Amino acid sequence: MIGFLLRWLFAFVLLAATFNPTPYNYITFARDAYQTQLSLVVLGGLVLLIGYIIYLRATLRSIGVFGVLLVAGLLGALAWVAVDLEILTLDNPSVNLWLANISMSFVLGVGLSWSIIRRKLSGQADVDDVDE
Repeated sequence: MIGFLLRWLFAFVLLAATFNPTPYNYITFARDAYQTQLSLVVLGGLVLLIGYIIYLRATLRSIGVFGVLLVAGLLGALAWVAVDLEILTLDNPSVNLWLANISMSFVLGVGLSWSIIRRKLSGQADVDDVDE
């Protein structure tokens, strides 16, 4: 459980560092500083790109596009139920953006942790790469 939470937390930090409703994110920094601090903008962009490549590659290898759509659909249905039951309102764009970051990070966290989750549920291990 701690492993999944850490993977989810790192995915959330990656997404929130890229964009969030506060002024403290890469997109805002890059837009405001690209003319004066281009080297930092490029460095930050490359660090984020590496993080996305790691997460997206692992997610797509473990659960595939269908799994991503399935987890995203489940989260969308949960949000829909929360709105219908008036637990959640979609009036505040900042809250909506944080919810989107949380949802997308959950998809990435599940993708990165899927082999561990599957092994715990089924008792079967996944072996993708075998050295011969």
